[in-house]
Amino acid sequence: MNPGIDRQKAVELLKKYNKDSFHLQHAYTVEGVMRWFANNLGFAEDEEFWAICGLLHDIDFELYPDQHCKKAPELLEGQVSKEVIHAVCSHGYGICSDVVPEHLMEKVLFAADELTGLIWAGALMRPSKSVQDMEVKSIKKKFKDKKFAAGCSRDVITKGAEMLGWQLDELMDKTLQAMKSCEASVANEIK
Repeated sequence: MNPGIDRQKAVELLKKYNKDSFHLQHAYTVEGVMRWFANNLGFAEDEEFWAICGLLHDIDFELYPDQHCKKAPELLEGQVSKEVIHAVCSHGYGICSDVVPEHLMEKVLFAADELTGLIWAGALMRPSKSVQDMEVKSIKKKFKDKKFAAGCSRDVITKGAEMLGWQLDELMDKTLQAMKSCEASVANEIK
């Protein structure tokens, strides 16, 4: 699938609407995670498409949090393919959007987006401040503690795993592997 935009232009578009380092780091993280999933789920030929969807998924969140996934089509129209717009809108399904994730990539984006936040919050509590020495059992412990990273919806993460037909442990393991694969490149992007 063609995203209709190259990475450099996608980064420029992201930065047009996102200035906060937290939001940029999250965008780069989800981009890297989606790149890993594309390659590990048999969609290497669509790696750039998956990655661009991850990079731009929260394009409207910083400036328009109350219109999240509703303002995105306007910001992306004419800049990216309609498939990217659908994916971006579908990651908020049942939360702030009624666009259903249909493609496997959209389901992965829905499931992994929220989980990356929980994993990153857990990593920041570690002496290393890194996911590199993190294990799934740590994520599971943090997942069960509803007060930890309370803004990360456990219901969305669980629903995402179900949507994919995966056990929660499988989603956690794959997302952690994906985050380990891109942690260094994300750190370089936000310097």
